[in-house]
Amino acid sequence: MTSATQRGVARIQKAGDGALSQTGNIVQLFVDVARQLFVRPFQWREFIQQAWFIASVTILPTALIAIPFGAIVSLQTGSLIKQLGAESFTGAASVLVVVQQGSPLVTSLLVAGAAGSAVAADLGSRTIREEIDAMEVLGINPVQRLVVPRVLAMVLVAMLLNGLVAVVGIAGGYFFNVIVQGGTPGAYLASFGALAQLPDLYISTFKAAIFGIIAGVIAAYKGLNPKGGPKGVGEAVNQSVVVTFLLLFFANLIITAVFLQIVPPKVG
Repeated sequence: MTSATQRGVARIQKAGDGALSQTGNIVQLFVDVARQLFVRPFQWREFIQQAWFIASVTILPTALIAIPFGAIVSLQTGSLIKQLGAESFTGAASVLVVVQQGSPLVTSLLVAGAAGSAVAADLGSRTIREEIDAMEVLGINPVQRLVVPRVLAMVLVAMLLNGLVAVVGIAGGYFFNVIVQGGTPGAYLASFGALAQLPDLYISTFKAAIFGIIAGVIAAYKGLNPKGGPKGVGEAVNQSVVVTFLLLFFANLIITAVFLQIVPPKVG
């Protein structure tokens, strides 16, 4: 084995060890958040401030993205179903796609991109200013004081925005299907219950909550562990967004697979 090959193997091994180490640290932070969740006093003021901030930076982009998303789903499914000769199921298929898959992912990506980056930047700036170390010296747990309210705020806002995306997406799909494609309003509305069912709404809300937890914990971990001063904070913000996106899609795959095994699809 040549020296170049050995160096390459060593780099790969180092990268793998670093990834495993970060995974363990993230899991440990998640456990700490779960433990500190029940420690009193709960930081209600911080929680409300963070929830309001996250909602303020995500609600408008979420609504604006939900409209074209619902339109794309409606136009694509409407065209495909029309080719199959099952126009009466256009509304059901659109609702199923938007509620079960679309709204949680759209919400989580915006929460992770807008709110997660802000949380990582805030905690990262506190870390490099040694505020986190000062809190620990004073006997204040930074996880209970700063991380728990932010994670819970992201979970709450993600669940609320998930409902907003579902409503706006379905309304946009209805408009484009009826107005653009010449569909029948009554048939579109009547077909909602043909394929969709109540567990689809439950799994959508559950996904949003899980995605909010993932985005909050990843952003908090990266913010609490920046490297290299202010430049490291910027890198931590970018890394938090990228890692969160990857984990969200992976989590969505697992949750969807388990859900489809537990809850059988409804036959129209």
